[in-house]
Amino acid sequence: MLISTLSFTGMNSLVKHLVHLPTFEIVFFRSLGSAVLATCLLLSKDIPLLGNRRKLLTLRAILGLTAMSLFFMSLKELPVGTAVSLRYLSPIIASILAIFLLKESLRGVQLLLFAIAFSGVLILKGFDANLSIKGLALVMIAAVFSGAVYIVIRKIGKSEHPLVIVNYFMVLAAILGLILALPNWEMPQGIEWLLLSSLGVFGFFGQLFMTKAFQIARTNQVAPFKYLEVVFTVIIGITWFNDFYGFWSFVGLAMIVISLVLNSFVKTKA
Repeated sequence: MLISTLSFTGMNSLVKHLVHLPTFEIVFFRSLGSAVLATCLLLSKDIPLLGNRRKLLTLRAILGLTAMSLFFMSLKELPVGTAVSLRYLSPIIASILAIFLLKESLRGVQLLLFAIAFSGVLILKGFDANLSIKGLALVMIAAVFSGAVYIVIRKIGKSEHPLVIVNYFMVLAAILGLILALPNWEMPQGIEWLLLSSLGVFGFFGQLFMTKAFQIARTNQVAPFKYLEVVFTVIIGITWFNDFYGFWSFVGLAMIVISLVLNSFVKTKA
């Protein structure tokens, strides 16, 4: 899980560094690398590429593409650590959606933790006058679509290999990302080619090692470590991008992350 969080941190930091390029161009490169790696791995394991539940796989891909695009757009407006922490509200949103779509229930303590997390968002915005409303809206909508992705994956269940689910997402995102990027394509310069090409590698290994972590250890043992991505990206934001976080910004971020970590324990005991 630590390797996974470092991989995702690297990917998000590079996206932040490349935000001067069109969003869909970044989406294309991020998706292309992962699609190539996932397809090669599927072929080497003789796993059918097209899967069985193709409508749900396509829906998951479209929702994931929307969430990723909105998140990348939010990085143009927000400090990278703030954007990452707000994106992680998606498990909370998924739990709320599951009440209506999957007829699941929530424990009282989960509702309390959710209230604390959203209070952290309000503190972030209320005490940080420089926090972009546009960026906040983009990342919150991205979190909603990410939450919907969790619901669709739950519906898919174990009927599909995890690599098939990931590959559907990456292939469709690469195709649509390229189509949407072409009208405003900006030719990368110099090292930008290498940085763009590495996005998919970072993303793929982040996903791969996260999956392996959940396969070999209990969820409540490894899930909290994924939120270290927030810590890593805040540090990189301060040292690389000169992001500024005041006292109340740290309070809001801490409320969000601590609530999510505690919720990961509560869910495994539910």
